[in-house]
Amino acid sequence: MTTSSTPPPSTPGAPHPPGPVRRLTARGRDEAHRVSSPLELFFDLCFVVAVAQAGVQLVHAVAAGHPGTGVLNYAMLFFAIWWAWMNFSWFASAYDNDDVLYRVVTLVQIAGVLVLAAGVSRAFQQHDFLTVWLGYVIMRVAMAAQWLRAARTAEGGERGAALRYAGGVLVCQVGWAGLVVLPPPARPWVFLVMAIAEMCVPLFAERGYETSWHPHHIAERYGLFTIIVLGETISAATVAVKSAVDEHSALGELLPIAAGGLLIVFSAWWIYFVVPIHGHLRSSGRAFLWGYGHYLIFASAAAIGAGLEVAVEETVGSAHISTAAASAAVTVPTALYLLTVWVLHARHFKVGVAQQLVLPVTALLVLCCTFLGGGSVLAAGLVCAAAVATGVILTARANRRERTASTGIPAG
Repeated sequence: MTTSSTPPPSTPGAPHPPGPVRRLTARGRDEAHRVSSPLELFFDLCFVVAVAQAGVQLVHAVAAGHPGTGVLNYAMLFFAIWWAWMNFSWFASAYDNDDVLYRVVTLVQIAGVLVLAAGVSRAFQQHDFLTVWLGYVIMRVAMAAQWLRAARTAEGGERGAALRYAGGVLVCQVGWAGLVVLPPPARPWVFLVMAIAEMCVPLFAERGYETSWHPHHIAERYGLFTIIVLGETISAATVAVKSAVDEHSALGELLPIAAGGLLIVFSAWWIYFVVPIHGHLRSSGRAFLWGYGHYLIFASAAAIGAGLEVAVEETVGSAHISTAAASAAVTVPTALYLLTVWVLHARHFKVGVAQQLVLPVTALLVLCCTFLGGGSVLAAGLVCAAAVATGVILTARANRRERTASTGIPAG
């Protein structure tokens, strides 16, 4: 992440020297044509396995009438998944040299997240975090090894930052052991303390030196993960509808949920990608808030899929909750997603009160849809689609006014 001074200049786009193992040196922040690598895309896909497992368990908890416990466990496990993904993504943006050793260590991190995913159900159902913790150990020790490797070839402030990152990661990993050894009532407090400690590591590590992450690359990495999470949401909802149709033949009751869910997900994609965000990330403080704030974007996007599954189960009589509660499982994460995207993205590019109010008002209307009974999900989807249409119209009008002002020729 970012906090202070500027890294030393690097040669943008400089080719790596030949050889299977190369020096792990910082890449240039102004490097041209910087895009996500195939290894990074593979990394994201494997992480979504853990996201899917967390979503499945959230569905079971909410459908069984335990939303409080389910949301708390989901928040804890999703933080572990998201934080490990984010640590890798920012490190890769600054240091990825794509040599054999870098690839092998990254594959070890992927193995760690698969171990974590295997332990998600036990963590949810039995509060047994041992497997999750072991997966996290694999991921974080590999991450610390990457930082130590970067420190080996660095000098001065860069070397100090890399060593502080490695030390912070390892110390925090010891703290996470509290989820295994302490009694269940203490574990939410352990999570809270350790989450704060983890988020302070970049502040501590980058004091006096700022790693050379690439704004366009980081924006693309976050955008791609958003797409993958939304895709997982569609997949989960599709499977839920198919299972319900096969078992209950309730197609008429399920079509509004399917249609509303698709409108919500399509609108979520449109709203997130309507403007390029990388230009906004050139400020250290902005990038810091933006990167951390995506916890809510990712978590709420994945929770929308879980909510759609809950709505399907309630419709066919498999969930032990009310229709309003099932609807809230969709509308609440949708509203949270809209508000967070507005705070982190949209508000920086909106001109005038009308444009600024579109997403906050949409979030409020989506919440109001909770109380519309069986048509809640469809109504929420229509509201989201209307918000997209409204945003397009307002932007087009603003662009016409701008062209008129600049040319002096009335738009016609």
